[in-house]
Amino acid sequence: MNLKSKFLFGVLMGTFVLSMQPAMAEIQKKNFTVAGTWGFLDHWKEREGPFWKTILPKASGGKLTANAKSNTELGLSGYEVMKMLKLGTFDAVHAVTTYVAQESPELEGADLSGVIQDLPTYRKANEAYRSILAREVDQKFNAKLLMVYGWPSQQLWCNLGDKSIKTYGLDKLKGKKIRTYSTTLGDFVNGVGGSAVTIAFAEVVPALQKGVADCGLTGTLPAYNAKWYQVVTHNIRIRLGYASSIMAMSNKAWGSLNDETKALIQSEAAKLEEAMWAATALNDQRGMDCNASGPCKDSSGKDLPTGGMIPIEPTDKDKAMLKDVVENFVLKRWAKRCGTQKCVDEWNATIGKISGMTAKLPK
Repeated sequence: MNLKSKFLFGVLMGTFVLSMQPAMAEIQKKNFTVAGTWGFLDHWKEREGPFWKTILPKASGGKLTANAKSNTELGLSGYEVMKMLKLGTFDAVHAVTTYVAQESPELEGADLSGVIQDLPTYRKANEAYRSILAREVDQKFNAKLLMVYGWPSQQLWCNLGDKSIKTYGLDKLKGKKIRTYSTTLGDFVNGVGGSAVTIAFAEVVPALQKGVADCGLTGTLPAYNAKWYQVVTHNIRIRLGYASSIMAMSNKAWGSLNDETKALIQSEAAKLEEAMWAATALNDQRGMDCNASGPCKDSSGKDLPTGGMIPIEPTDKDKAMLKDVVENFVLKRWAKRCGTQKCVDEWNATIGKISGMTAKLPK
């Protein structure tokens, strides 16, 4: 090979090598302002926070950074974050879909109380409904949907005052004041004859302690992490949802990014989403075990104290009552809030089809 040929070969090889390198040079420099979920819960501590503070900066070679704080640090309840995203207060937020039921019944439809009783089916249903979630996030909040995930199953936690009680049917909830955090959970409570009391998550323990509420609804591991076992005696293990949640970025922030930067964020968000679902599957059972008599270990394997609650599994009678409440309270009331045949049809073709439930617009 003569000198000229060697030179041309070197140029070609250099061009080829450069073309094979990740497009790191194309990633934009951007610092995001982000609101996460609750600072004392594991989704924020182990996944949401690290995503913005460590994973994304590392993946982008330090170009993508974030001032990311949990709702707890920001002094927020979580109900307001999507509105604040729309107003431009944040570039990105993590939010519970049922927290914005008033603005979007379609978003609420992702997590209607009691419709699905197992996590794999729930995830499949949320994936089927994803395009509707994306549209609603865009149209109602001017934002880009980046991720859909869940939390451990939402169950009942009651202070019955006597741990010798080993059975407790849903029919006995009549007249009870039950903490909820969403309209659809309130529909369930009304359906069993209870009185729904909306209380922010951080305020539930004192509310239960003072008798403002007799029972509360939340996820299994969040109940343990928030030390609900200090103020309640029983865990009634009926699954009332998995707190469908999203990560969204304002269209203004998203639109300011080039294609390479968007692709990187979407790729990393997809990995985070998978990690969220995997953790939720593990933490659902871990939360039930830790609130009861164990075994109870943290994510590193370290032994943790148990809550000593009495677990109560739903009977066939309870399951039949739940089905009746879902059909005659939860779905009917949601369909009325939804208000259009299109909204109901979209739900029936996705979540309804997968769950075997049908929503009908009231006549």
